[in-house]
Amino acid sequence: MEKIIEFKEVSKEFNGNRVIENLNLTINKGEIFVMVGPSGSGKTTTMKMINGLTVPTDGNVYFKEQRIKDYDIKKMRWQMGYVLQQIALFPTMTVRQNIEVIPEMLGWEKEKRHARVDQLLAQVDLDPEEYRHRLPSELSGGEQQRIGILRALAASPEVILMDEPFSALDPISRTALQELVLKIHQDLKTTIVFVTHNMKEALKLGDRIAVMREGKVLQCDTPEQILAHPESDFIEAFFEEEGEIQADFISIGLLVEDGFYEEATAAETLPQISLSETLDQAYVLLADAEKLQIVDHTQQVIGHLTSKNVFQYLSQKKGGKTHVEV
Repeated sequence: MEKIIEFKEVSKEFNGNRVIENLNLTINKGEIFVMVGPSGSGKTTTMKMINGLTVPTDGNVYFKEQRIKDYDIKKMRWQMGYVLQQIALFPTMTVRQNIEVIPEMLGWEKEKRHARVDQLLAQVDLDPEEYRHRLPSELSGGEQQRIGILRALAASPEVILMDEPFSALDPISRTALQELVLKIHQDLKTTIVFVTHNMKEALKLGDRIAVMREGKVLQCDTPEQILAHPESDFIEAFFEEEGEIQADFISIGLLVEDGFYEEATAAETLPQISLSETLDQAYVLLADAEKLQIVDHTQQVIGHLTSKNVFQYLSQKKGGKTHVEV
């Protein structure tokens, strides 16, 4: 895959205290890359090095294969949207004016700016006629954060940086905005770098997840692989602290990969489940069937899946320590 951001041997010290230690990391173009970990693990410092708000003590950060320090930082930041936990809309400016900030700085014509605002508002289900002239004080917290996201998207940047953007919101608003991020990513294919301390949020959003602790990346992989094969006791414990692992994150492909399925010995008419579907989908089907036919993306039969296979898999998974919510 084409890389867009890379950290090479990066360290960072503040007042003699090393907060990032020899970081090597690659972020691919078009992915949602999530950095997750407890407070003080170095997530935000790492993100701020991407847009030059923080400068490494050692090593280099690259954007499109050029060192950050070799860019005109102001112009480079125009290629990167930034969404913070503190929404920071300009209180005396309307929704339209807030969203237009970067396009206006870039010299866009008024008609183009206005059209872009209306397009973005409609894309996130906010009626332009109703919202474009409102002030931030007339919006709910969730609506303000939507406008913050649109402001970051307005000039079509190549990268969106999102630093704990939903942590101050209520659960309903947080869930709605997570869905919005997934929709925006599906529509625009923008590279998104997302910082959170919430493992479930990381699992829901990330194409890949970097688990951080004390300035180091302990594991960087897909959500499925981190769930199935955590590389340290800390990662396993971090999952458990965040609550029970949900079955909608574990694919049937992982069970097949680990050998928890039956050979298909005869042609039978059975309910089918694909390798990409998940355990919670299997539970629904197995409520009405003794076994399922596992098929790949070409509809070739791989084998059969039974309730026994599922429970055997869960029993052996990480020594039986994982609890799966169904």
